[in-house]
Amino acid sequence: MSSLSRADDVADPHPPRLAADHPGVNELFAILAYGEVAAFYRLTDEARMAPNLRGRISMARMAAAEMGHFELLHDALQSRGVDVVSAMSKYTSALDNYHRLTTPSTWLEALVKTYIGDALAADFYLEIADGLPDEVADVVRAVLAETAHSQFVVAEVRAAVNNSAKQRSRLALWSRRLLGEAITQAQYVLADHDELVDLVVAGTDGLTQLSGFFDRLQRTHDERMRELGLA
Repeated sequence: MSSLSRADDVADPHPPRLAADHPGVNELFAILAYGEVAAFYRLTDEARMAPNLRGRISMARMAAAEMGHFELLHDALQSRGVDVVSAMSKYTSALDNYHRLTTPSTWLEALVKTYIGDALAADFYLEIADGLPDEVADVVRAVLAETAHSQFVVAEVRAAVNNSAKQRSRLALWSRRLLGEAITQAQYVLADHDELVDLVVAGTDGLTQLSGFFDRLQRTHDERMRELGLA
């Protein structure tokens, strides 16, 4: 057996990861960073909709966690020599537009958006992380680590929908709208930023798998709807 054949036999079955200095990494950190800032302001605004102090405190804790995540991304971008504010500015339109189109009108809608909408974004970015170098993927996973703070949402929403079929129907429609808007805005962002497309392709084993990628988002979305009692 030739040395080439032996090398093929022991070749790493996993596809090579992108380099840590790939320009798409800066773009990923930048969109995540602005996402954290936008989430902070959204959560502090929506805390005012809470019917009691417990709800306001829970939202405030989640908002504080978002800014902690922002600092991680800020430091990561600075260490790569990136102007953080300038880099984030490219993504303000898409993310602000998503939040504008999904502004909750009630406290329960705010809770569902917190639980489902934010989790959809995490699913998207965590799947991209699978194709990244470990030192980059570790930052992404640390930023998107689910906190226990969001768990209070499940109890409140389940209690509300168990007592009202009308609320269940309204919130189920709302959650589907969140999914549709999230996918639409993700597609807009990818269409405008080839560097991010490279990251998505690396994480999903090629463009032919992109449809499967969005199918997986749908499946995890359905699971969260069941957790909330909406399916």
